[in-house]
Amino acid sequence: MNPPRIPAPSVLFDLDGTLVDSEPNYYEAGRRLLARYGVRDFSWENHTRFIGIGTRETLTVLREEYGIEAPVDELLAGKNALYLELAGTSTTVFPEMRTLVERLHEGGVPMAVASGSSRAAIAATLAVTGLDACLPLYVSAEEVAHGKPEPDVFLEAARRLGVAPESCVRPRRTGGSRGGDALCRDSRRRSERGRDGVREGRAAVPGRTGGVHRCGRARLALRRVRSGRTGTPPGRIRRPGLRPGERRSGGPISWSRRAPRRTVPRR
Repeated sequence: MNPPRIPAPSVLFDLDGTLVDSEPNYYEAGRRLLARYGVRDFSWENHTRFIGIGTRETLTVLREEYGIEAPVDELLAGKNALYLELAGTSTTVFPEMRTLVERLHEGGVPMAVASGSSRAAIAATLAVTGLDACLPLYVSAEEVAHGKPEPDVFLEAARRLGVAPESCVRPRRTGGSRGGDALCRDSRRRSERGRDGVREGRAAVPGRTGGVHRCGRARLALRRVRSGRTGTPPGRIRRPGLRPGERRSGGPISWSRRAPRRTVPRR
């Protein structure tokens, strides 16, 4: 007697950093936006704190940190417009993820995209890369109560697929030139099932840039803004991933405590 066939799980894809290498475009859009408001020193390292965080949530923190008076909705509209200009010409799909999506589509596996980007940005990215043929269903942070890092977009994507969240898997890349795929992982999530009830497709492995720690710092900054406490003053943003009294040594995530200075008495 043959054992009963177990149905294939539904698959929920994150978009940025998982399916496509969009972070250079998001950084450039953010840099140009902040320059309009007098911020000239927004670096790539500052940007990496927010990989895996929704665009609105990111701008909420940056507005507080840099003392920008413009409302978040104005900043959001400006960044979306800048990103759409860039996404239409320079978005790259990770080859192994394209192969995975195409094979799942051929096998009839239900799939959806759950992203912290706007619907317009998701649509433009899927269209320019050709992934829209395999992934017609997508959910934006604009359509749920809370963007990332909250799990609302994944829960809504599961609902639209007509499946329970616990029956879904979320593929994660574990390689990459910048470790950007690991930056969006919650450092508290080490079990197979995340706090949103969706199973992780791969184990959460820290990226080569220490990104898990950086993402946690962005969440902390977002909580501070939501609670009404003052964020980090503009121009005082400490280098992500470094703790007070520490410096880099050796590899990208090798840390060492700086030895205290010795005072040599004069003779």
